[in-house]
Amino acid sequence: MKRIRSIVRGIGSYLPERVVTNYDLEKVMDTSHDWIVQRTGIEERHIAADDEPTSALGIKAAQAALADAGLTPADIDLIICATSTPDYTFPSTATQIQFGLGMSHGAAFDLQAVCTGFVYAVATADKFLASGSHKRALVIGAETFSRILDWNDRTTCVLFGDGAGAIVLEAAEGEGTSADRGVLTSHLRSDGRYRDKLYVDGGPGSTKTTGVLKMEGRDVFRFAVGMVTDVVADAFKATGTTPEELKWFVPHQANKRIITASAEKLGIAPEKVVITVNKHGNTSAASIPLALDVACKDGRIKKGDLVMIEAIGGGFTWGSALIRW
Repeated sequence: MKRIRSIVRGIGSYLPERVVTNYDLEKVMDTSHDWIVQRTGIEERHIAADDEPTSALGIKAAQAALADAGLTPADIDLIICATSTPDYTFPSTATQIQFGLGMSHGAAFDLQAVCTGFVYAVATADKFLASGSHKRALVIGAETFSRILDWNDRTTCVLFGDGAGAIVLEAAEGEGTSADRGVLTSHLRSDGRYRDKLYVDGGPGSTKTTGVLKMEGRDVFRFAVGMVTDVVADAFKATGTTPEELKWFVPHQANKRIITASAEKLGIAPEKVVITVNKHGNTSAASIPLALDVACKDGRIKKGDLVMIEAIGGGFTWGSALIRW
């Protein structure tokens, strides 16, 4: 039975100019390049300039995605920005991106699911397009996590970076099979019992402050590897596909050890896993679109490839989406 699919028309990303290496961090805190690489796989990360709010990164990523799609802002009628580091409490960062693109039409809003934000945003945009209410969506993950870090806490500040990535999704008719291009299925989960494992210790509704990131690293690692299984298995079951048919696995880029352990548990071959955490660090909701853009630009991801995106983030939230590119 024919159905509306959300196909990927274009992709783009943006990384701030400033690069901070592990060797740079060695000079200002009690850590080392070898220690960071051994435990996380991270070698460097990008840090936004003082005059670069999250929306500025998102605008540049969105412009790159539009250019890749051969479209203009006039062709877009929906913007969803996944972020945990908005420019303001309100208005939404998405509206600031909308303004920066020269748009005054359509709808724009933020979505907050921490590191799972981009997966949630893809799933949400897909629902809008499949319903027929909208035609084309900009789905953006943009973060400036450097602004919510305690730079005296060497266990957390070495992990994160700033950046933004975006895709253009367009509604198109498919045959209703797993051979269709576009978002084939998405599966989202959350469990608020684990708030204290990964959170920011402030907010306007509680402390009236921004707060800084706090994390129980060992617990996050254990849950990250254990929790992803259900949403990935559900995606294969819903589409009648298998890990062997998967061309590329593009998980949230938090920690190389988490990525490799998760892929092994899921039965996904190492050569199918896209890893960019070494150059980007953990960019939260931006990590998956940044990794997708790298793999598209270097020729790995091609039209027709079956691609799985997957993430787990604070809350906990976790989810997957299976996309025929």
